[in-house]
Amino acid sequence: MAVWRASSSSEGQQLGNSTNMLDFVFAVDDVVTWHMMNLLKNRSHYSFLKFFGPKKISTIQRYGAGIYYNTLVPCNGRMIKYGVISTDALIEDLLHWKTLYVAGRLQKPVKILAQNENSRLQAALVSNLKSAVTAAFLMLPESFSEEDLYLQIAGLSYSGDFRMIIGEDKSKVQNIVKPNIAHFQKLYSTILQDCPQVVYKHHLGRIQIDKSPEGQFTQLMALPKTLQQKITAIVNPPGKNRDVEEILLQVAHDPECGFLVHQGISGIVRSSSIVQSAKTILTAGAKKSVTYSLKKLYKMTKGGLKKTS
Repeated sequence: MAVWRASSSSEGQQLGNSTNMLDFVFAVDDVVTWHMMNLLKNRSHYSFLKFFGPKKISTIQRYGAGIYYNTLVPCNGRMIKYGVISTDALIEDLLHWKTLYVAGRLQKPVKILAQNENSRLQAALVSNLKSAVTAAFLMLPESFSEEDLYLQIAGLSYSGDFRMIIGEDKSKVQNIVKPNIAHFQKLYSTILQDCPQVVYKHHLGRIQIDKSPEGQFTQLMALPKTLQQKITAIVNPPGKNRDVEEILLQVAHDPECGFLVHQGISGIVRSSSIVQSAKTILTAGAKKSVTYSLKKLYKMTKGGLKKTS
């Protein structure tokens, strides 16, 4: 089993804030057994779905992003929420960005509380970070700051998320990155140093990348499978059966290449976030869903007031 912890919003800035809800993710090999044991130990954490048993809960979990959340759970004087995802579903998302829901969270600094020796998972975690860098490169200019890169990476999993329109603080991405630059550097510096297409001026905090069509084609071919499919679906008219490599070569020469990548990411996030949010009504229950939504709206309006004042 692997366990990650991150604060549920504005991670780095608010970790010291005892009123902020902590977010845990458990990756487990056997979801049904995990829910069965957790129902015996922490039945009150579940909504009315507890009456349907662990098998039905596990079936519902498979919808959307493949993660089941129990939220607004009191623990040692704090409020926490915790999600459960199967190891196989997690690896699938990390490698192919099927939903970018948990993969997106793991592109940001998190605290690993426990992790077993799983070489497939280890390789998938590294692959996800490399994919995040590649996607960000395609959406950035030829030269940019390290902070620009981390802002782009942190924003990937929010692209197309309808909750960013209503329910989330608009400065969320900046609040994640700015207090955590050192943690982002620790996460990504080796990848940047080993990337042949990059001039990484670590001491200046500047990065230069190859923006030639050849360079962009190499980056497009390295993107996760689901994102490649989304981009090709946008570019390829219905009825034309061209292969992915041919279409991505066309995209590499397109001045709108970065925008097409952004559209592809938005398409992945939009569909998974809608289903996952709808699922929350079942997994949290009506009362907790309303409470949680009101807290999100309060944070959003509070963030807006700070900006305008």
